[in-house]
Amino acid sequence: MKLKITIGLLLTLLILAGCSIYNNLVSPEPYYVTGNEKERAELIQLSRAMDEQTDNPEINFIIIQEISKILHAQGELEILNLFLTTYVEKNSKDPFNGYYLLITAENYQEREAIPFAIHYFERILKNYSDLRVRGKSIHYICLSNLIELVNEPQKKVLYYKELLSNFSEDIEKGSTYFYLAKTYEKLGEWDLSIQAYKHFLQYPESKVPGYPEALNQIKPIIDFYDYRNKNWTMENLDDLVNSVKYAIRNKDYRKLSKYRAKINFFAISWEQKKTEANTDFLDKLNTFMKNRVRYSADLDKDSNRQEAYLKTWGWSYRIRTWYLYFRRVNFPADPEIHGQWEWAGIYFGDKPFSSSDT
Repeated sequence: MKLKITIGLLLTLLILAGCSIYNNLVSPEPYYVTGNEKERAELIQLSRAMDEQTDNPEINFIIIQEISKILHAQGELEILNLFLTTYVEKNSKDPFNGYYLLITAENYQEREAIPFAIHYFERILKNYSDLRVRGKSIHYICLSNLIELVNEPQKKVLYYKELLSNFSEDIEKGSTYFYLAKTYEKLGEWDLSIQAYKHFLQYPESKVPGYPEALNQIKPIIDFYDYRNKNWTMENLDDLVNSVKYAIRNKDYRKLSKYRAKINFFAISWEQKKTEANTDFLDKLNTFMKNRVRYSADLDKDSNRQEAYLKTWGWSYRIRTWYLYFRRVNFPADPEIHGQWEWAGIYFGDKPFSSSDT
C-alpha cells in the first residue's frame, strides 16, 4: 500500500511537471517580442529572465536596458513605450521608474509627439526622486528639455529657478540668469527681470546664444533702472526739441544740460558703436557754444515714431556739425516714463547715406 502511494505520487508529480513544460512551450510570446529570429530569441530569453527576477530592481534594470536597446534599434518606439509604462504601473516601488519614464519621454520627443514628451518630463519632476544614471541626473535632463519644449513663461521661470538652485554646477549660470530675465519680461515682472539681469552681469564672460551683445545691451538698462530721478524725459517730442532749440538759441548751457539724458548719453561719430559719452566732454558743452549755433527748422527725414534727429551746426569744436539724437524711452519697468522722449546722444559730422535717400 505504501509503495502504491509512492508510485501514485510520483506519477502525479510527473504529470504536473509535464503540464508545466507544455504550458511553457505553448504559452504566447510577450507582445514586445518582435524582429528577426535572433532578436525574437533574445527578447524571449530576456523576458523569462525578468519573470524570474521580479523582486530585484537592479537585475531588472539591466534586463530592461537590453530590451529597450533591441526595441529602439528596431524603431518599435510605441511598443517600447508600452512596455516601459506597463512595467512602471505594475512595479510602482521600483527605484528606477523615473529613468524608465525618461526613456519614454525621449521616445515621444524623438517622434515629435511633444505634448506626450512634456507630460512625462513633468511627471518625472513631480512624482519621482532624482537619480543619476551613467553620471547624469534625470531631473536635470527633464528640465533642460522642458525649457526647450514649453512655451508658457510661468512654467519656464520655475524650470530656470530649479536649474539655478539644484544644478548650478552643471549649467552656465550667466546665460541662465539672462534667459530667466527675458522670461520675467514676458510675464511683465520687470523688477524680477532687473534682478535677474543684475545676476547675469556678475558673469561678464558669459556667452549667450542668440544675444552676442548681451552684456552691452543689459548694462545700460541696469544703469537706467538704478538712476532715481529721470526728470529729463518729456511726453511730447516737439516739446523736447523746442526746449533744446531754445537753450541753444539763448546759449543757455544749464537748460541744455537739463534736457540731456543723465544715463547712457553718447557722443560719437556715425560709424562708431554707441558708448557712454566722456564726462569731461559733457561738462565742457558750454565751451562749444561760443559761436552762434544754428539748427534745422524741421527734424531730419529719417526721423520716425521711435527716434528722431535734429541737425545743428556752428559748434566751436573740431567737428562743427552735430546731429542731436532723440528716442522714445523703452522701459516698461517704469510705466510713468515708458514711451516718453529723451535727448539721448550726439552724432558728429554730416549724416551718411540713409534708406530714405533711395
